[in-house]
Amino acid sequence: MDRHGLARLRPGMAGCALILVVGAGCASSTPDAVPAAESWPRMSTSDYLPGVAADVHLPPADTDGPVPVVLLVPGGGWQSADRTGLSPLAARMADAGMLVVNATYRVGGADAQFPLPVQDVICAADFAAEQARVNELDPGPLVVVGHSAGGHLAALAALGGDELAGQCPYRSTTIDGLVGLAGVYDVTSFGWLDEFFGVPQDQDPELWRRGDPLALVGSAAFPEDLQVLLLHGDADVTVPISQSEAFAEALAEAGVPVQFDVLPGITHDTVYTAEVAAEPLITWIGRLQP
Repeated sequence: MDRHGLARLRPGMAGCALILVVGAGCASSTPDAVPAAESWPRMSTSDYLPGVAADVHLPPADTDGPVPVVLLVPGGGWQSADRTGLSPLAARMADAGMLVVNATYRVGGADAQFPLPVQDVICAADFAAEQARVNELDPGPLVVVGHSAGGHLAALAALGGDELAGQCPYRSTTIDGLVGLAGVYDVTSFGWLDEFFGVPQDQDPELWRRGDPLALVGSAAFPEDLQVLLLHGDADVTVPISQSEAFAEALAEAGVPVQFDVLPGITHDTVYTAEVAAEPLITWIGRLQP
């Protein structure tokens, strides 16, 4: 593969989820493969960038055929990136025959402002694809799954292409699928994101536009073959369902294949759980054409 309500989110919110300017210390050579455990579940942890960790879940050893490669991106109100809440979903998807990388990214403060977190996610997607190669798997489609603020970053990674990529020690990849779990796609609705962008919107509207998934839909850098799944619970009182509605409408108008599912009774903090998200994700990813 080649590259081609809003209540303010609580910084400590666990599990908020789909793949910078990486610092000058970024390695220039590709790290070794993450060692696989001898028995299922085959999971191990490695830094895909210095000090930036990811858990790698390998599929069962007897998995045949192309293996979907999935990157999970936690949220946390753009202030934290605790991936532990996504671990059950990662294990369930790996058990279904996928290679799953559950990655964190740098957040908070002047040293991790836009576009650095997005670039970390893009590099994590490249790392995920690299893990398929070094573990001698036949890689299928590459899918980035993000929850809440992580959905915002995952959408930017999928839509921004090379325009948002930074330094990364892995071969660049194409993101084939984007899954948003109660994601944020219209940053103009979050006027308090000055810290994330480093500047108020009225002082640098172009910078904010580059970090706004809705604004990127239909742009010149937009990937031609991207497919999108959006899930949002109708009991979500943290991120309004209108975020996913507007994004789905814009994608459809741009000719992007998009499936938008409203989940009855599901909240912001349950939409990413394995019990809720695993089955629709596994089904949708299974239908993707590489």
